[in-house]
Amino acid sequence: MEFTGAGRLEVRITPHDVGKRVSIRRLTDPAVGGMKFTDTIGVLTSWDKGVLLITRKTGEGVRIPESALVAGKVVPPAPARRRGPAADFAELARVTGRAWQPVESERLGDWELRASAGFTRRANSVLPLGDPGLPLSDALARVRGWYGERGLPAYVQASTGAAGTQERLCADLEAHGWRREVSALVRIGALAPVADRVAPVERVRLSRDLDEGWLRRYQRAGQYGEAMLKVLTSGPSVWFASVSAPDEHTGNDVPVAIGRCVVDGRWAGFMAVETSPEQRRKGLGTAVMTALAQRALAEGASAAWLQVEADNEGARALYDGMGFTTHHSYHHFRP
Repeated sequence: MEFTGAGRLEVRITPHDVGKRVSIRRLTDPAVGGMKFTDTIGVLTSWDKGVLLITRKTGEGVRIPESALVAGKVVPPAPARRRGPAADFAELARVTGRAWQPVESERLGDWELRASAGFTRRANSVLPLGDPGLPLSDALARVRGWYGERGLPAYVQASTGAAGTQERLCADLEAHGWRREVSALVRIGALAPVADRVAPVERVRLSRDLDEGWLRRYQRAGQYGEAMLKVLTSGPSVWFASVSAPDEHTGNDVPVAIGRCVVDGRWAGFMAVETSPEQRRKGLGTAVMTALAQRALAEGASAAWLQVEADNEGARALYDGMGFTTHHSYHHFRP
């Protein structure tokens, strides 16, 4: 990032720029590895008592003493992607939420409190798309009480890294003692290239029903009972895919690769794509996604999304090859 203008470094931001995307250059502590410059880019989420808080697109908050500033300026939003479908954060947040419908929910202003007996944080967290209608401290107290009544930890899902995301909320949650527990990426791409991939789709069985074989392959099965079944089978148009092979001990066919797809208007969401360890690198995961994508195209979808944990390098490499790019990150905060 270039800061110089006619050879000079300048601090061209003020507390009035809170809420804007900025680039900061600062001096590090000379007692730690010697004095050097460090650059930070993110949303300026507060400037209070001589300390700036920058929230990066990863959700990480960086506190910078005003005295350490060397240069700073407001920067434009990240450039739009040159490939893949156009999408804004609010649309994607609602689409991804409908793919993981909770067993029970309650409104708190524009926030949705979701609970499903603990099965997946996505169905056991607050989706805060707007104003809760209360001061934040009061809203968070209501959230903790609501989840406590159900014997569940309280989570708030907040997003960063795209236009309209919630860097300010992330910073406010941290200020109230909530901490980021896990982060994931929402990735999007065109649907047709996924459907057109060369893969053994003839081996893939598609069904509206969730059968025992699929559940035996699913890593999360066996501990959440009816709540898990309700979440997995809920959604605008849900499909399950599986590939079977003979079991080496019994000779009976058992699922070795599975996947789930939720078609919702122009969007097709892919999730629970899993392959047994001994069957990996045979293209079965690709075959599952390709068959599901073909089904989604037939229902009128044109765009695809999926969620993957930020540190899952293997899955990210697979989805890179399918043309998926990161739209934004989301994080689950817990008190």
